[in-house]
Amino acid sequence: MQGSQQQEEVLHVGFNQDYGCFSCGTTNGFRVYNCEPFKETFCRGFNNGGIGIVEMLFRCNILAIVGGGAAPRYPPTKVMIWDDHQGKCIGEMTFRSQVRAVRLRRDRIVVALEHKVLVYNFADLKLLHQTETCANPRGLVAISSTAAMSTASDNTVLACPGLHTGQVRVELYDRRQTKFIPAHTNALSCLVLSMDGKRLVTASEKGTLVRVWNTADAQLLQELRRGADPAHIYSLALNRTCEWLALTSDKGTVHVFALSPAVALTGPAGGQSGGGGGGADDAKRTASPEGTPAANGANGAAGGEPATGPGGTTPTRQNPTSFLSIVKGYVPAIPLPKYFNSEWSFAQFRIHDEPPTTAGHPPPSIVGFGSEPNTVLVVTGGGSFYKVAFDPVKGGQCSQISYCKFLEKQDVVM
Repeated sequence: MQGSQQQEEVLHVGFNQDYGCFSCGTTNGFRVYNCEPFKETFCRGFNNGGIGIVEMLFRCNILAIVGGGAAPRYPPTKVMIWDDHQGKCIGEMTFRSQVRAVRLRRDRIVVALEHKVLVYNFADLKLLHQTETCANPRGLVAISSTAAMSTASDNTVLACPGLHTGQVRVELYDRRQTKFIPAHTNALSCLVLSMDGKRLVTASEKGTLVRVWNTADAQLLQELRRGADPAHIYSLALNRTCEWLALTSDKGTVHVFALSPAVALTGPAGGQSGGGGGGADDAKRTASPEGTPAANGANGAAGGEPATGPGGTTPTRQNPTSFLSIVKGYVPAIPLPKYFNSEWSFAQFRIHDEPPTTAGHPPPSIVGFGSEPNTVLVVTGGGSFYKVAFDPVKGGQCSQISYCKFLEKQDVVM
């Protein structure tokens, strides 16, 4: 038994809708962990039957699972509805091609295939809507996770790739409207919706720029720069009030950005604080860590000192901009590229070195926000869990609060 555990490999990691738990699909089954306090909630073994996707519904006992790995427990063309109270599957959905992703909310099941996204009613698995997409091997799809609370609500929102490269299709189901957003010139690599569906964040395969959109009118609200070098962005996360955005990439770093008052859902002063973490920026620009421009928002010219709000209100946090942007003030006749005015990450965190994948990159990682203010949670495909904190005024490098190898169940508190 011990030998089989040592050979167990992670095939999938994913947070639930509020980052309170995360699931882990392995070559031997699946596990669910509580984030705060960190502990394994349950583990289901399948005698070397691999699970490639585990999708949770908050903390509900119902999960959606899909077989994966070299010896899948179930065909990768099926979505199995698992009831953990009964310890068995209570339903299944069969498709003609491999399931790339599954998303759940209390009234909907969303399934992404290579060229199609399908939406089902959760209660009876009846097909409600389907749409064609361009090639979508990553299974990019998102649905707002908060179900409508009143007849005035219009927060049933779905986002997925459109039919054109870099395009996002946004379905506003309650309004019976469809929006098409030309988000990027390159193919999409990642997208996420806020819990209420009002904000959409996108990244492309190039991985240098991240854009924040208003789903109601498809308008661009903010553009952020992860780095200068191309990278594959693994995950994006918004905190509940859309004041902070976090991402992970194959550079082995986490970046946290402060979102503008136009993006935040708590008014111009920003309201509550969310958690956040990040890693040293990937641009090779200065002698600071990983070439981070200026001091990552710690001081003055980098744009890191928050502006004081009127009447002593909560200050508006600002992401640092390139220190070279000040050249414009001295050489007005020489226009500088937009690059030099980019907003860089407010805070950063570097993930510990882990054995690379067969492609030579760090294991994929996902990011979410902790329940405590200014904290970020990170889970890696190498079996690591981090909780880190950042300074909401100065930004800069995050401090590690706790770390563990969750498959080994060894906690290390820093």
